Amino acid sequence: MFSGEPRNRDELIEELRAAQANGLLSNDTLTMVEGAIKVTELSVDDVMVPRAQIVMLSADAPLSDILPIVVESGHSRFPVHGDDKDEILGILLAKDILKYFGQSEAGDVRALLRPAVLIPESMRLNVLLAEFRLTRNHMALVVDEYGGVAGLITIEDVLEQIVGEIDDEHDDEEEPILVHTLDDGGFAVSALTPIADFNEHAGASFSDEEFDTVGGMITSEFGHLPEAGEEIAVGDFVFRVTEADDRRVQQFHVSRKSNES
Repeated sequence: MFSGEPRNRDELIEELRAAQANGLLSNDTLTMVEGAIKVTELSVDDVMVPRAQIVMLSADAPLSDILPIVVESGHSRFPVHGDDKDEILGILLAKDILKYFGQSEAGDVRALLRPAVLIPESMRLNVLLAEFRLTRNHMALVVDEYGGVAGLITIEDVLEQIVGEIDDEHDDEEEPILVHTLDDGGFAVSALTPIADFNEHAGASFSDEEFDTVGGMITSEFGHLPEAGEEIAVGDFVFRVTEADDRRVQQFHVSRKSNES
């Protein structure tokens, strides 16, 4: 039972965090619920890929020039422009060009284009997500108040605000280093570090029966979602939050109690 009826979103989130601390919600569930609430407060321009980072194709380029760009980028959808990059003629799907390329290398890419969805920067993410689901589109071009292309957003960009980072086969597969030994004898530890890995690196003996990651374990010890600067002693170590946002802890500085002044 909630301690009282929430009167606003902040109070609702506090109730949900209390429920998580009491074991009624898992940390992953809490993160997704908070993400779903956050989506209603964000606009397209908060999460879009900026114009400078968009892989665009020229409608005048021959298919033989376009194919290497498609393959190297690893993307599945590409905006195609006319004389300049503000003149969006449509969207090219990688699967369409691959089928066509087997027949001819000299064809006109315009024949393969699908309609482009243009949306304003101010559109709310929850509205865009509903539109993506209704129209079955996966990508939209973001235009500014002058009609120029400001950025690009995909359904994956929106969903990542709810469920966190979504990796695919084109993302960097190199394993990140989650624990770094620091000059002061402590450790910089990612919240995603498996407890078993931290134990091995730091000579600790924390149980991983209840939680898989250091972030989950320490958040539970706090009893709330901590902010940057908060610290807590657990076992023989002191965990200080060095990076966090309003959805999750991201990084800790960890030191042994004996090293604390």
